[in-house]
Amino acid sequence: MATSSIFANIKITESKKIEDFVNALEASIADPTPSPGLPKKAVLSDPNKIKEILAKKEIK
Repeated sequence: MATSSIFANIKITESKKIEDFVNALEASIADPTPSPGLPKKAVLSDPNKIKEILAKKEIK
């Protein structure tokens, strides 16, 4: 869906708009916005906490 807009034909006739468009493209290349990563899950290593969680699951 997002890639379809990349391949659209663009017709700009005003030189100022062309310059603004090219400047925007160059700015986006120079400082790309990083895509958000997946949140990291905490590793549970406390044996007492693990036992507590497993005990809760056995009750259900």
